[in-house]
Amino acid sequence: MNRHPASIDILDFTYDLPQEKIAEFPLTNRDDSKLLIYNKGEINESVFKNITDYLPEECILIFNDTRVIQARLFFQTAKEQKIEVFCLEPFNRAIDITQAMLSTKTVLWNCLVGNLKKWRDEVLSLTINEISVNVKLIEKRGEDVVVEFNWEPSELCFAEVLEKIGVMPIPPYLKRKSDDSDATRYQTIYAAQNGSVAAPTAGLHFTPRVTENLKNKHIRSLFVTLHVGAGTFKPVKSSTLEGHAMHYEWITVDKNVITELVNNENKKIIVVGTTSLRTIESLYWLGEKVFYDPEIKPEDLELDQWFPYDFSQKEVSNTESLNSLLTWLSKNNLEQLTCKTSILIAPPYTLKLADGIITNFHQPQSTLLLLISCIVGNKWKDIYNYALNNNFRFLSYGDSSLLLK
Repeated sequence: MNRHPASIDILDFTYDLPQEKIAEFPLTNRDDSKLLIYNKGEINESVFKNITDYLPEECILIFNDTRVIQARLFFQTAKEQKIEVFCLEPFNRAIDITQAMLSTKTVLWNCLVGNLKKWRDEVLSLTINEISVNVKLIEKRGEDVVVEFNWEPSELCFAEVLEKIGVMPIPPYLKRKSDDSDATRYQTIYAAQNGSVAAPTAGLHFTPRVTENLKNKHIRSLFVTLHVGAGTFKPVKSSTLEGHAMHYEWITVDKNVITELVNNENKKIIVVGTTSLRTIESLYWLGEKVFYDPEIKPEDLELDQWFPYDFSQKEVSNTESLNSLLTWLSKNNLEQLTCKTSILIAPPYTLKLADGIITNFHQPQSTLLLLISCIVGNKWKDIYNYALNNNFRFLSYGDSSLLLK
C-alpha cells in the first residue's frame, strides 16, 4: 500500500450529528427501516424489506452470528453506593470468549467499573432469581479493572449467570436505561454465539420475511463470528490515527465457510455490518501469514491493527490466501479458525474479499466511518448528508444502507 493510515487527520472524518437524529428506540417492525442504496455513484432510497431488489444476483451474504451478553451488573456497597460492573473480555487473553463464557464457579474478567472511587476492598454481592454473585476488585489497569466473579449455584456457567442477572449493554449514546424490549431488539434474529458486548447492528433489520426473500433470489447466507468489544464505542481521541489503539476481538470461522468462499470466488460478496467485513478481510491477511509462515502455531496466529500496511512481502491472490488457510487448518487438525484480530480498515486500504456492505450510519470521528470510506471514498460525505437531510435515523437502532463498491 502506498500510504500508511497512521497520519490520517480524524477531523477529515467528522460531521454534525444532532441528538435528535439518533434513534433512541427501534421501530416496531425491524424491516420497516429506511434503506439508502449507493451504487455506481448514485444515491436512492427504499425500505429494508425490499433489500433483495437491490442486491447483486446470486451474491453471498456474510452475517456475524455473535450474541450480545447481558454484560452490565449493578451492585451496592455497604454504604449504599451504586457500583456498575461492565464485563469487557476474559482476563486471560489466551482464552477465547466462548471458552470463558462456559466457565463455572469462578472467573476473572477485565471490566469497566462505574463509580470506581467508591469501591474499596469490599466484596460486593447480588442475588437475583436464586443466583448469588460475589465480585472482588483484583487490580486496576488503566481504564480497565480486573474483577473476580464467583457464584452459586456453582454448576451454572458464566453465560447462564449473566443471562439471569445481567442487563443488556445498550450504547451509551442512547442516553437512557435498558428496558425489557432491548433484551430481544438489541439482538439479531440469528444470534447464536455468546460473547459480544455490543450488537452487530446492521443485522438488526433482518426478519424471517427478508431471509425468505433472499432464498427465493438464490442469495447464499454464510455465518462467521466476531465478538464485538467495547472498543466499538471508543471514539478516536487523538488528532491522527497513530495515537489510536484498536482493541483486539475474537473471530471464529468454520473451515467450510472458507471453502465456500474459495468455491464461489466469482460471486459478489456482500457483508452484513462492519464486524463481518473486519472478519473476512482478516481472513485474507491471516492467509497471507500462513502462506509465508506455514509452521506458525495456532496460539500465535493473530492480526494487529497495522499488519496490512506494514506487510512487506508480495501479496498473493485471494484464492491463494484462503487455500493456504485451509491447508494450515488441515495440518493443525482444526475444523474452525479461532484467533484474535485488531485489524484497522482505513484509507488507503483496498478491500480484498468484500464487494459491498449493508450497514447503519456511524458516529463522526469513528473508525467505522473510516472503514466506510474505504468502500465509497469521499462519497461518504454525500451519503451522510443525504441521510441527514432525508429523515434517516442514525446509529445502532437507526436505518440501514447498502453500499456497493
